[in-house]
Parts: sequence; C-alpha cells; structure tokens
Amino acid sequence: MKQKNSENLQHYRVSGMSCAACSARVEKAVSAVEGVESCSVSLLTNSMGVTGTASPDAVIQAVERAGYGAERSGQTEKEKPSDDLRDTETPKLLRRLGWSLGFLLALMYVSMGRRMWHFPLPEKLAQNPVALGLLQLLLAAIVLVINQKFFVSGAKAVLHRAPNMDTLVSLGSAAAFGWSVWVLFAMTNAQAGGDLLRAQELTGQLWFESSAMILTLITVGKTLEARAKGKTTSALKSLLRLSPKTATVIRDGNELTLPVEQVRVGDLFAVRPGEHIPVDGVVEEGSSAVDESAMTGESIPVDKLAGSSVSAGTVNRSGYLKCRATRVGEDTALAQIIETVRDAAATKAPIAKAADRVAGIFVPTVLVIAAITTVVWLIVGRGEVAIALERGVSVLVISCPCALGLATPVAILVGSGVGAKKGILYKTAASLEEAGRVEIVALDKTGTVTMGKPEVTDLLPADGVTTEELLRLACALERKSEHPLAKAVLSYAETKKVQPIEVESFRALPGNGLEAEIDGKRLIGGNFAFVSAEADVPETLQKSAEAWAKDGKTPLYFARDGKALGVIAVADRIKPESQKAIEQLKNMGLSVILLTGDNEKTARAIGKEVGVDDVIAGVLPDEKERVIRELSQKGKVAMVGDGINDAPALTRADLGIAIGAGTDIAIDAADVVLMRSTLTDVPKALRLGRATLRNVHENLFWAFFYNGVGIPLAAGVFAGLGIFISPMLGAAAMSLSSFCVVTNALRLNLLAREKQDQPNQIQTKGANQMKKTIKIEGMMCPHCEAAVKKALEAIDGVEEATPNHQTASAELTLSKEVSDETLSQAIQATHTFDGVYRWDAKQHWLECACGERTGVGDHVVTE
Repeated sequence: MKQKNSENLQHYRVSGMSCAACSARVEKAVSAVEGVESCSVSLLTNSMGVTGTASPDAVIQAVERAGYGAERSGQTEKEKPSDDLRDTETPKLLRRLGWSLGFLLALMYVSMGRRMWHFPLPEKLAQNPVALGLLQLLLAAIVLVINQKFFVSGAKAVLHRAPNMDTLVSLGSAAAFGWSVWVLFAMTNAQAGGDLLRAQELTGQLWFESSAMILTLITVGKTLEARAKGKTTSALKSLLRLSPKTATVIRDGNELTLPVEQVRVGDLFAVRPGEHIPVDGVVEEGSSAVDESAMTGESIPVDKLAGSSVSAGTVNRSGYLKCRATRVGEDTALAQIIETVRDAAATKAPIAKAADRVAGIFVPTVLVIAAITTVVWLIVGRGEVAIALERGVSVLVISCPCALGLATPVAILVGSGVGAKKGILYKTAASLEEAGRVEIVALDKTGTVTMGKPEVTDLLPADGVTTEELLRLACALERKSEHPLAKAVLSYAETKKVQPIEVESFRALPGNGLEAEIDGKRLIGGNFAFVSAEADVPETLQKSAEAWAKDGKTPLYFARDGKALGVIAVADRIKPESQKAIEQLKNMGLSVILLTGDNEKTARAIGKEVGVDDVIAGVLPDEKERVIRELSQKGKVAMVGDGINDAPALTRADLGIAIGAGTDIAIDAADVVLMRSTLTDVPKALRLGRATLRNVHENLFWAFFYNGVGIPLAAGVFAGLGIFISPMLGAAAMSLSSFCVVTNALRLNLLAREKQDQPNQIQTKGANQMKKTIKIEGMMCPHCEAAVKKALEAIDGVEEATPNHQTASAELTLSKEVSDETLSQAIQATHTFDGVYRWDAKQHWLECACGERTGVGDHVVTE
C-alpha cells in the first residue's frame, strides 16, 4: 500500500544552490538528520520540504554545514505564502548582466576589434602589445569581480567536498584567465628583451576575452532561466492573487472595511457586485451569480441564494450579498488549495530519483574528464599547452548539471499549477506522475457515476386507483421511514403538492418493507415478494415493474387491505456527464470498471447505459479494497470515489481520485481531488498526468543528450573531422540548455487554454433551417445581450439570435451553415467582455463591462 502524504510537512527556503549537485547535497545532508523521515529539495523554487520529528534548528544547521543557507517559511505574521514565489533573482542577474556586457564589449573591442574587424585604436596602444594585454587583464578582472558569486560558490562547494556547477564555471574561467596572465608575463619578457615580434605573436594566445565571455554567457543563461522559472509558478501566483486584502464586515448595523486577517468566524460580511468574496461563508441575505472559475475551472457563474455556501477568492458578479463567515484564514478552501499545490511542489516524483543519482556524481566526473582531456591533448599536441588547456576548459564550461536537476521539478510544478487552474488538485508530485501511468480506472457508482440521490422515475397506479391517491398513501407510509428510497417518494410528493395523511401502528420490516394502519385498514409497501404475499398484484403491474428493474430502477409495490394500489419506480439517476467521461477514458485506451455495493441487476443496467468495460457488484467496503488489490496485478489502477466506504479502496489504489463534493475522509485518503465534482475531470486529470510525464521524459532526454554529445565534442573527440567547440561556444551552449528545459515545461500551460465547447447542432427546423447553441463568456446584463444579438444577426445565414447572459449562451436559428470562427469573430469584435461591474454606492448605479450604466433594479441588486 502506498504511503500517503504526511501531515507534518515543513517548508524551508534554501539559498546558495546553483545546480542539481547542490540540491542533491542539501537533500543528503538533511536526510541524515535524526528524526527526518523524508526530504525533498526543489532547485526550481529554492525550497525544501521536510517531514518527520526533527526540529527546525537541526534541519537548518544541517543545511548550513553543507555550505548553504536555510530558513523556515511562514514564520512571521507579515510573511505571506507569496514570499516564497517572489522572483528576487532576475533583477539581480539583470544588473550583473548589464555591467558584465558593458565591460565585455570594451574588452572585445580591445582584444579582437583591431585584429578581426580593423577597429581603430590609439597608435601607442596598438604598437605596445604588453600595454594592450594589461588593458585586457584590467577589463577581464572587472568582469570576474562582477561575477564573483561563481568563484565564491564554487570555492565553498570544493571546501565542503561537494563541487557544483559554479565550480566548473569558475575553474574554466580561472584557467583561461590564469593562462592569459602567464602569456602576458611571457610577452613582457619578450618585449623587454627587444623581441617585439615574439610579443606580438603571443598576443593571439591571450584568453582574457574568453575568461570574461564564459561568465557573461553563463549569466545570460541564468537570467533567461530565472525569468522562465518565474513563469512556472504563474498558476500558484494567480491563486495567491485571488486572496482578497480587505473585507466589508457588518457590525452594529455599520459596514466596516477591515483587513481580511481580522475577519473572525461568525462575522457578518457584505459583498457587492464585482468584489471578491473575502472568506468562506454562507449566504444569509440576497441572491447573485458567483464566478467560481478560479476555484473549480468552471466558467459559468453559479447562482447563490440564502443558505448557499460561498468560497474565498470567488467573484460576486451581480447581486448584493450578506454572508456569515464559516472559515477564515488558513482554513478557507482557497488557502487549502494553495497549500496543496505548494506541498506538491515540495515533494519529489519517483522519476526524479534517477536524475538525482546522476547529478550527485556528475560534477566530479566532469572534473576527471576535463583533467584527462587536458593530459591527452598535451600528449597528442606535443606539448601545446594552449590547445590542451582550451579543450579542458571547454569540457568544464559545456557540461550542465542544471538541466538534469530541473528536468523533473519544473514539469511537475507547471503540471500541478495547470491542474489547480482546472480545479484538479494533485497532493504530491508522485500523484501527478502516477496519473500519467494509469491503465485501469475503477469507478464507484453512487455519487460518482450517479447523482447519489434516488428519485422517482415512474409511477403506475392499479385499476380503479388514481395517481394522486397512490402517491398520497405511499407518502403516508414512507414519511416515517429513514430509508433513502422513502425520501425519494416524499420529495416527489412534495413537488406534486400532495399532502400526506397520518397513519397508525407504523412498523418497518427489514428486508421486506413497511406496514401501518390507516382508517382501520392495513397499508403495506415494499418489494414484490413481501407485497405479493399479502395482496393480489395484477400482471400488468408486474410486467411494468420487471421492465423497470431491467433498466436499473427499484420498483416499490403498495397495497391496502389485500388490494394492490400500484407501483412506484425509484432510481439513482446517472449524472449527465458520466457517459461522456467514460467514453473519453476508453478513448484513452484505459479499461473502465464500475465498482459498487449495489445488486448485480441494477449495477449491470447502469454499467450498460454508461458503457463501462466491466461491472463488479455487491462488494462491501473492505471487499472494494481487495478488488483494487487484485486489479493492481493487471496494471496501474486509479480508484474514483466520494464516500466513506471508498476510503480503503482510494488508499489501496495506485492513484486515489476523490470527487470534491464527497466526504472529508474520502478526500483525505485520495491523491487527487476534483474540486468540481464532475466525472469529466477524471480524464482531464489523467491526460494532464500523461502530458506532464511525457514532458519530464522529454526534459530528461534533452539533458542527457546534451551532456552526452556536448562533452565529447568539447573534449575534441571529433577534432580529426574538424569538429570542436571553443570555450566561448561551450559557455553559450551551457547557458541555453537549462533555459530550453524550463521553456519546454512551460508548454504544459497550453493545456490550461482549452477551447470552449464548439457550437453544436441541436435540431433541424424545416427544410433550410437549423438551430445551434453557442457558449459566450462575459455577458453580464441585457445590454450585453443586445450587443451580441445585433452582432450575430448581422452575419449572413443567421436568421435569429437569442443570447442569455444568465446561461452564458445564445440560441441561433440558421438558414445555412455558418462557421464557428465567423461567429466567434463577430462576438469578439463587439465588446471585450471581462464580466466586471463598477458599483457606485452613492448614486446607486452599476457600470457593466459593456460600458452601460443601469439602475440597481435592472441588475436585481439590493442594498
């Protein structure tokens, strides 16, 4: 059984890391601390997640002994979660890069301008090679000082016997600079001896520009990488931006604007149109449509009335609401979503372990290869130190452990962020990876495939009995029962405005049905075996009931004084999206199984209707766990459920997926939580897992391929073919390698931009007319509808358009085919609907996104 996410995960910020070798070193040091159960270090976010009983001080000391810095996240009241995501590196790197480029250009002008491009130089300087060399030394030294971080970090790493990428870069640059200084002494000696020609010849062996160029190009790569890494956390940052800063709290009848941190459970707060809801609560007064897309990914606003729950971070689109706070601060749903995404980023996927093992020995291996390369070229080149040193430096600067270290975490972070935007929460990096490996999907029936709420579907009275009479007597009998089927009958009777009558001597007969007395007559209800033994059931009722049973419905028979009253069929309706979701799963090549405790006949009927591959019925909660264990022998299994009875199976499965509307126990036991409670999010979650896993494989391939090809080229293995890499070219290639890995991972963000459902034909009307329904986001008022209607009806082929801002759609009557693109362009050209109101409390008017100002009554807003 897989290990679930630990509850004592502690977050730390780690400073001083520059590559995968650094993160591996920190992880190894912290893992050795007594009491640490697991440790995961993210080079991407410079963060660390630690679980166990070890004290924070012990963890921080271990990091410091390894040569790095660490501090706890969220330890001060002013500190916010967003502090961990602030991009503080890019501004520093941009400043370093600006100064480095300025002095590098001056150095290039002096060293190569006259020789290669015939740029002018002062005659005295041009005729004095030693003076020219000294000027190059000065300019190169300035660039080295600007980028001294490479040398400081590299030296610290060597002292801690854990060389890193900075060690390679600083060694390469220092070797080029040191060799140039040696050549400059030789030039001075030659010029002092009167051999000016020899001094001029030695000028070509000065590598001061290479020394500075290596550091500058690596800084270019670091800057690009830092900017790209900042984008990988965009999803989490957007969630953090949803957190309102203030709330309008009502106290003693007065509205007070307070910092959201001061809102307490039980406070009454107001939310006007266009405002974010500050905390979780329940509507006490007013009605509105609330945009919950940030929480659930669902673009259509949800109607809220008195008694409806609202969540922090969602947007009130129309009415004025008064709500009672139920959860504040870190207890809100938004805060928990943010924490889940952060926890996922702080964990490590199993696939990352291979890269970590390679990264741990990568830098020492490169140092050995560089040394061997230098020695070999000294022998092959017959003592040509310049050529041997050039090959050795090229090996040092072209190797890139960063790409290996970033390959997995960058894809995982982007993938989990995209999932959060869609209302799909992956609790750990491992769960996101497992989602990409699933082969079998087991679906719980009740509440997952079906609505989880039985309803009356059919009603057939016996001869001589009216429908109202059957329903009134059935309701009278069922009103004292606690069975879900009884509640379905009562709910149906309520919609039909049928008033139940009182019964006497009520008694429930487990496994059979119910009995009672009414006006001295015996009234019974239940299954066929029970009722048929007490009353004569006509064949017509039996045949209808049998047909209903084959369709997965449960027939309830009723009789009075030995005479049948009729049959009422009750069924748990299938969710509208279930069939579509299962079809998508099967199209992905997955095996879909319906797993339920219901009877075989009902389960088979539902399974056939929704199109699953197999049905396993009549299983108890502990048996569900056993079935999942058996299925796991055939492949990776994902279990989808929502109830307490699903928790053991969710825990046993390779991937447990909980429907968001389910119980807390089911959600706690699962690896993935679907906030929207819709089954169509299951294939979305698995597709995102596959895309992320594929992205990780691409990144790892690129990282290994780059180093596998680049290092031999730099070492001069193909020099006989005229193919070799200079230190400057190697530095440029290294600077781009990590940037390519991060940029590739950012492609996952494209999955968040799913197209809206395409317009679809509903029906044909006459010989030359048909109707279509299209979705239109952002309409907020009748003025928006009028603008859209005008734009659509101006299109050739559109006979009539009926937009509706409440359903975010429009009904079109067409006389001929009109492309979806034409419809979309016409709507977009009309207005840029952003769905935002501007409210003026004094003047009592609203300004809609379409620019129209209307009175309060037009938008059904009450103050």
